[in-house]
Amino acid sequence: MLGGMALPAKDKELVQIVDAALADAARRAGTWLVCRIGCTQCCYGAFAINALDAERLRVGMGTLRETQPELATEIERRARLWIEVHGAKFPGDAATGRLGETDAERERFEEFANEAACPALDLATGRCDVYAWRPMTCRVFGPPVRMGDGDALGHCELCFHGAREAEVQACEMAVPHELEAEVLGEVGEAGETVVAFALVGL
Repeated sequence: MLGGMALPAKDKELVQIVDAALADAARRAGTWLVCRIGCTQCCYGAFAINALDAERLRVGMGTLRETQPELATEIERRARLWIEVHGAKFPGDAATGRLGETDAERERFEEFANEAACPALDLATGRCDVYAWRPMTCRVFGPPVRMGDGDALGHCELCFHGAREAEVQACEMAVPHELEAEVLGEVGEAGETVVAFALVGL
């Protein structure tokens, strides 16, 4: 992983583009998009993040240690507890936090920690304590986005109740996958991890 706590220069551009796309999709969706503080269904269950997401979280934690040390300590406490509880069944290397890549490990990950709250989530407020540095999966979850091969639109199951297919399509969020891949390439790290390991600096 990157040791200098510095993100590629274009990561700022990537985050700005994605956040602007989310704001635009939310504007078009109106009340169909029910995502708000306190709606935390998407904050439960482990999911894979790439090396760029992990580095962004580590940079965020570094910032919090300087600006809000008590909050940083609490987030790290939750992350270490998460690892302590779930590490024994982690489908990969629990010492480094790197997810395994075999078919068997990927299959195990499908059932791994599905009921566990993300350690970045403040259970009392329903807020993400690292919101400014959250992974791309979190930034695009909610509005309609292209899934898999790009033919199907997927969105949060709590959103777009009563909307027709054309209305859902009209709210599609554009995701700059090519730019993300370019910035990820600058990180120079392969493999994936989960949020808890990134929060403790692994």
